[in-house]
Amino acid sequence: MTQSLESLSRRITSMQGIRSVVHTMKSLSVINSAPYEQAARAIEAYHETVLTGLHALLSQSGPIQTAGIGATARIIVVFGSDHGLCGNYNEALAEHVHTHIAGDAQTDTTVLCIGAQMEGALSDMGVAVHETFLPPASVDGIGRLANLLTQKLDDLRRARRPHDISVTLAYFARSDLGAQAPKVDALLPLDPDLVRDLQSAPWVSRSLPHFSMAPEDLFIWLIRGHLFASLFHAAAEALVTENAARLALMQQAEQSVDDKLDALKSETRALRQNEITTELLDVIIGFEALKKERRPDQDVDR
Repeated sequence: MTQSLESLSRRITSMQGIRSVVHTMKSLSVINSAPYEQAARAIEAYHETVLTGLHALLSQSGPIQTAGIGATARIIVVFGSDHGLCGNYNEALAEHVHTHIAGDAQTDTTVLCIGAQMEGALSDMGVAVHETFLPPASVDGIGRLANLLTQKLDDLRRARRPHDISVTLAYFARSDLGAQAPKVDALLPLDPDLVRDLQSAPWVSRSLPHFSMAPEDLFIWLIRGHLFASLFHAAAEALVTENAARLALMQQAEQSVDDKLDALKSETRALRQNEITTELLDVIIGFEALKKERRPDQDVDR
């Protein structure tokens, strides 16, 4: 169906508006990623300080018995998105979480979710969400979210007594090659290899660490710091990968819009050229008709 120049002009204007929106979303994705990436790097330094504290405690107090063995309740914290335009980001992670839960169906699982979009994706997979939290709107909100999750996990631990809980984090993380993939990290109980390494590693300083708190109380506070740092890092990493996914999708959309614009402009040029050609032919035909009408009169005068 042949389109008029007016309809093509309207479509080009509409596509240009869409391209402007896509370009804005692309720019926002780039701008938003940088602060979250800096936050992820910053919390790693804090986490190292917490692990150093654990090292100091374990090197001086000896083994500390934890209640990790025999944990009957599993809690999975899933970091997703509250906004769209990021492809299958939430669906891919929800499928990964569903597979992880199905692998141990006998264990009681409580799912804490970050993001309304992720809640919907988990529900579509048949995974019941215990509670949904709002994702951070800025870097300052990451600490707020980590504090809320730490408090929630503490409340769930108290509710499960005398049994202990296991905590797992599920989020998208970046790989060394720059790609991103769903990641499931077991957070609590502590990895026995980590505890063993911290306890066996020699204290490098000649000044031995000293603490006035009871070893059990200090251990609990350090575990809370470890929990906070891990939740903070997972939230920041999830926001970085979400914006990266949105950036990749916007780049594809921008290329698609540019291709469509080129096709519309080419069609417009071809239609305009056809109209010009038609008008020129009409002028030439009219001129030839006038010449034929004037020839008999010229013959009579002669």
